[in-house]
Amino acid sequence: MEKITFTSDEIHKKEEFYVLEQTRINGISYILVADSDEDDAECLILKDTSDEKEEESIYDVVEDEGELAAIAKVFEELLEDVEIER
Repeated sequence: MEKITFTSDEIHKKEEFYVLEQTRINGISYILVADSDEDDAECLILKDTSDEKEEESIYDVVEDEGELAAIAKVFEELLEDVEIER
């Protein structure tokens, strides 16, 4: 399982997450990340909001309920044995 580090420009803090899955829908990249590699980890669905010309990706938490439900369903289908609570 890949581990990535995110840096917040607002609070100057680094956080590490495990990437569980990634997908691209309608030209937008999404990743499902967890705060640990345990079975009951807290998960977030992040959306790449960076410009295609950017060297580094900029990810934001998906907060729109409709978008979150749709993307969570896609990740559940991709992972098969995972249920994402919303």
